[in-house]
Amino acid sequence: MDRFGLRGRTALVAGAGGIGAAAATALAEAGASVVVADVDEQRLAALAGVVPLHADLTTADGSRECVGKAAAILGGLDVFVHAVGTNDRRPVLDTPDDVWERIVALNLGSAFWTGRAAGELMVRAGYGRVVYLSSVSGQLAHANHAPYAASKGGVNQLLRVMAREWAPSGVTVNAVAPGYTETDLTRHHLDLPGVREELTSLVPAGRLGTVDDLVGPILFLCSAWSSFVTGHVLYADGGRTLV
Repeated sequence: MDRFGLRGRTALVAGAGGIGAAAATALAEAGASVVVADVDEQRLAALAGVVPLHADLTTADGSRECVGKAAAILGGLDVFVHAVGTNDRRPVLDTPDDVWERIVALNLGSAFWTGRAAGELMVRAGYGRVVYLSSVSGQLAHANHAPYAASKGGVNQLLRVMAREWAPSGVTVNAVAPGYTETDLTRHHLDLPGVREELTSLVPAGRLGTVDDLVGPILFLCSAWSSFVTGHVLYADGGRTLV
């Protein structure tokens, strides 16, 4: 049974880290043909069942080239998942310009550049699913997260505008916003003394999230089941944004 309506679909996942890798694997297992793009060739080599694509998404040209190559390999593009991001935890007054520029370029710039390129193909084809990885930081005012929080808040508003503009063409644009989740991006911070316990105490579910907790929401927004859902940020956070 093709539960998600993804069999035979074509998908590009930007980001071969924990969440991106899990999303790519799930899409492939659901029957989609999947290309995964990342600048880290070791991460790409660790994935099975997908086509790896080395790409630098920190520039507009690199992002456009990535989407174009993926579509050429796949013979079209039905699904695009943007799972690229970085963070640098420090107070606003201690954040240098280069840190701001690097985080905003990768987290928000690449979201715009790749999303625009994917959207152009999807609007022309009359079908598409775009899914961004946002964060609870796009809503909550976490200290020491200024560039990251600003970039994720920007992604949330970017996808809403894309969703409004592309809805008449059968293209949906949404996001999954993880709460405190164990990933390569967060593991070092979570291992600092007391941090894991403090953050867990803020989650009504009583635990931190896992990458597997995000796969279902991502697959749903990529699927045929979500055809009338667009412009939404789905919080997969164990209730963190409730308190």
